[in-house]
Amino acid sequence: MDLSTEFIGIELKNPLIASASPMSAKLDSVKRLEDNGIGAVIMHSLFEERINHEVHELDHFLYANNDSYAEATDFFQDDLEFDNIEADDYLREIEDIKKSVDIPVIASLNGVSSGGWAKFAGKLQGAGADGLELNITYIPTSLDMSGSEVEKMYLDTINTVKEHISIPLNIKMNSYFSNPANMAKQFIDAGVQGLTLFDNPVQVDIDLDDLNSIHKANLTTSKDISESLRWCAILYNKLQGSLCVGTGVHSAFDVFKAIMSGADSVALASVLLQKGEGEIKNILEQMSIWMNEKEYHSIAQMKGSISLDHTRNPAAYERSSYMNALNSYRA
Repeated sequence: MDLSTEFIGIELKNPLIASASPMSAKLDSVKRLEDNGIGAVIMHSLFEERINHEVHELDHFLYANNDSYAEATDFFQDDLEFDNIEADDYLREIEDIKKSVDIPVIASLNGVSSGGWAKFAGKLQGAGADGLELNITYIPTSLDMSGSEVEKMYLDTINTVKEHISIPLNIKMNSYFSNPANMAKQFIDAGVQGLTLFDNPVQVDIDLDDLNSIHKANLTTSKDISESLRWCAILYNKLQGSLCVGTGVHSAFDVFKAIMSGADSVALASVLLQKGEGEIKNILEQMSIWMNEKEYHSIAQMKGSISLDHTRNPAAYERSSYMNALNSYRA
């Protein structure tokens, strides 16, 4: 039985990818993920704010007293690059993990603003990352910011990152766009090799005792997979890039739904945080049993088999499905 697949041009022994989470933050846990059969690992995210904070701290330390000491302005070169400060620990983690495991290791950058942080992508490639995932979810709070401005911000960030890497780039996109399909096309046209559908933002709540807002991790269940399946089915065979379902995958059956909708791979986070690395083996075993029963010989055989590729008008197809669902509920 052949469980192999390809994601952003990287060969995987199976479609299971450990998504960016605390479980991909340390060498020991990545080794456990590999021992239990994971196909690839996306490292925990390095945030734009972390890089910029360190740079700004050093700027302050070096230049805070420039006005007090006349010679200070000539002491440092204008084009000096500050090595060893831009999250060097993250680079060392990549180097150590790459030396210790045989599975693909994908770095993760999280940010959206314009600035020098995007150049750090080149250092991630230099540390040995097989690919890079860029998480650029942005929640605009300005009433004057148009949708086209938000889209341009995303594309500008991608273009800046692409200038500094040659390894494959995956975008972990969200579904907040007015037309996610068109935005997905713009990402691919900008040179992105793959899309993960979708980002899972933190939950927002209100603490009525402290009278303050709360932000907490949003762990998913299999019920959360719907939108990712919908858009995989719509985008399958429409774009020259990989698709990955990144929300709501908790079982072998969720994996099959994703693959049949058109995904090349799935990204696991919540299920591993809740049940541990051993759940990978359980999912792979369930996959083998079900595929034997249904006489599937490979992942490739089922990919996209229940997508919207068979219709010329996916929008009409979805409209019909919506009406049928409402009518069946009323009945």
